Amino acid sequence: MKTLVVGANGQIGKQLVGLIQDSGSHTARAMIRKQEQASHFESLGAETAIVDLEGEIEDIAKAAEGVDAIVFTAGSGPNTGADKTLMIDLDGAVKTIKAAEKAGVKRFVMVSSYDTTRQAIQEAPESFAPYVVAKHYADVWLRGTDLDYTIVHPGRLTNEDGTGKVQIAEEVERGDVPREDVAQVLFGVLDDDSTIGKEFQVVSGSTGVKEALSHL
Repeated sequence: MKTLVVGANGQIGKQLVGLIQDSGSHTARAMIRKQEQASHFESLGAETAIVDLEGEIEDIAKAAEGVDAIVFTAGSGPNTGADKTLMIDLDGAVKTIKAAEKAGVKRFVMVSSYDTTRQAIQEAPESFAPYVVAKHYADVWLRGTDLDYTIVHPGRLTNEDGTGKVQIAEEVERGDVPREDVAQVLFGVLDDDSTIGKEFQVVSGSTGVKEALSHL
């Protein structure tokens, strides 16, 4: 399986590309914004595609040609304003979904936010609400397609070392999860067709990733 990782230079995306390349059974194409980011991925043996998510759908679709799956891990980051949140986390996500359809790629995995319900929007702090809104509508758009989607809702992301142990369900108690473990979950999802059409929350836990996914 060849997977286009959108937002590959982010912390989760970079680890996912590494896992894919180390697997021996999958290959990655890293979609990145700048040429100077390419050397890291090329050293792993991964293909690269230089595409700006604020650009055209056709550019993303071209990057998706010939792949079997797309994983959207891109995000505007915590230090940008609501404008970038709108452009990347909503518009960038929707354009990637449309690009998948244009390129004929059926499998689509979305990294969302822990809770993107209407209630979460209403309860979010003012500074965080635009992010939740963006993720909410990106998720809504994906659910309305014919793509073989999975939506992953991670808890509070940390840079702690991953344990390979998680808790996964449609709803779990709010908690932390290392980015490394989220990458492991995303890789597990790509290998598990039973996750198609499902969405779930994930936090640190006591169950191995493969087993946790099998209980969905």
